[in-house]
Amino acid sequence: MDIPLIGGTVLDTVVVAVYIVLLVTIAWLVSREKDGRQKSTQDYFLAGKGLPWWAVGASLIAANISAEQIIGMSGSGYAIGLAIASYEWMAAITLIIVGKYFLPVFLARRIYTMPQFLQQRYDNRVKTILAVFWLGVYVFVNLTAILWLGALTIHTIAGVDLVSGMAFLVLLALAYSLYGGLKAVALTDVIQVVLLIFGGLVLSYIALDLIGEGRGVIAGFGALVERVPDKFDMILSSDNPHYASLPGISVLVGGMWVMNLSYWGFNQYIIQRALAAKDLREGQKGIVFAAYLKLLMPLIVVLPGIAAVVLLPDLARPDQAYPALMNLMPAGLKGLIFAALIAAIVSSLGSMVNSIATIFTMDLYAHQRPGQSEVHYVRVGRIAGAVSLLLAAVCARPLLGSFDQAFQYIQEFTGFFTPGIVVLCLLGIFWPLATANGALVAALGSAVLSLVLKLTWPELPFIDRVGLVFLCCLALAVITSLLQRPQGTDEQDPVGSSHGDSNALFATDQAFNLAGLGVVLLLTALYATWW
Repeated sequence: MDIPLIGGTVLDTVVVAVYIVLLVTIAWLVSREKDGRQKSTQDYFLAGKGLPWWAVGASLIAANISAEQIIGMSGSGYAIGLAIASYEWMAAITLIIVGKYFLPVFLARRIYTMPQFLQQRYDNRVKTILAVFWLGVYVFVNLTAILWLGALTIHTIAGVDLVSGMAFLVLLALAYSLYGGLKAVALTDVIQVVLLIFGGLVLSYIALDLIGEGRGVIAGFGALVERVPDKFDMILSSDNPHYASLPGISVLVGGMWVMNLSYWGFNQYIIQRALAAKDLREGQKGIVFAAYLKLLMPLIVVLPGIAAVVLLPDLARPDQAYPALMNLMPAGLKGLIFAALIAAIVSSLGSMVNSIATIFTMDLYAHQRPGQSEVHYVRVGRIAGAVSLLLAAVCARPLLGSFDQAFQYIQEFTGFFTPGIVVLCLLGIFWPLATANGALVAALGSAVLSLVLKLTWPELPFIDRVGLVFLCCLALAVITSLLQRPQGTDEQDPVGSSHGDSNALFATDQAFNLAGLGVVLLLTALYATWW
């Protein structure tokens, strides 16, 4: 059987092969335990709570950016323009909020998972329902999407058939993440992010240089703005054909905040990296690092798509922009950028599998089989991770194969539940009178109200619907909680009361405050420039 050549060249294929061997080798080296010591649950699921700030920040970004997002965001850049960068830039300020107000609470409670926090704050019903929900979404929505769209990416660029592409991704993810757990994922994510950023910047550099006809990136960027000025509007007007995707000022003050808080603050897949930090200050530094990397991301995932409008104006579909630009790259560089895409896929796969294993083992299995050894729980976690990956691979084509825009369908599905999750988590942190029944009403109301609005008000933009449902669920949860007498002492205590004064809990050092202010000022400047 002939080995597929990336871009048709041996050099590109060798670059990708070297990257894969290096990744797996480093993952195994950092995962080894000294003197035959067995991994504990803290070692496996939280990297021994020893991650430095640079590993936390890099892993947050690596878990977030996958191939379908790179290609999808570039495609949106091609179709919509710079406005799609709001998803990246608004996430930066969301991360600062997470670092200051959410992470201190989670670390003070010494949790492994978000369902564990919900159990401590509400009751076992809320924990179990949300644990089962998150497992279902992670396996049958997120994991299948990463595998399917990742395999489509490999097929588009390298010509590998979809089944072989998925098998390759499954084996690679198992090889580098299953044995070492979160430590292997997080530390190798540093390499993944370096490769991802470098490869993306090289692609943007060459694209702009081509537009500038060899006069450099500054001249190329000026020419790009001059030739497609409509692609550099950050806030879309109501007459814009893409207004439904990014409804004007709602991007800054509406439902996007709900989506970002849910993803960056209450999503096990993401927050687990910060939970594994050496301490609170190290975790906060890592989150700040990730925030500044998010400010950089549009240069990597959006700008190439806008550049493709000038370089490749006749593409059949916007999502072809990134792969088509790769074909303009010289031999060797194309392999490097392809390796960066694989890095994005496998880092997201490894992160998702580890989060699935953590929730299944610590929230469901350990509750049914308490008192087992640490080695036993780690073994169960590894089995759960492997089974979830194989199950997602089997279900990927039946679930997503008939969708032309799988990523949009996935976002729509998760958006049904996002408002309720944000309500019950925010009230759990900041409102001492919130009850378990109020939390359950918010979770149920989110799905019901989202479905009703989608059916009865289909022209309502997705982001606006998320914001409206959030406000309704917030009202339902508050009313339900006030109508019943709080049960249990934890429901009556302000957050952090068992860990000292809440003002002290949320106190941050001067470096964090200055870094957060820097993010706000940079975002203000960006939006003021491209309004």
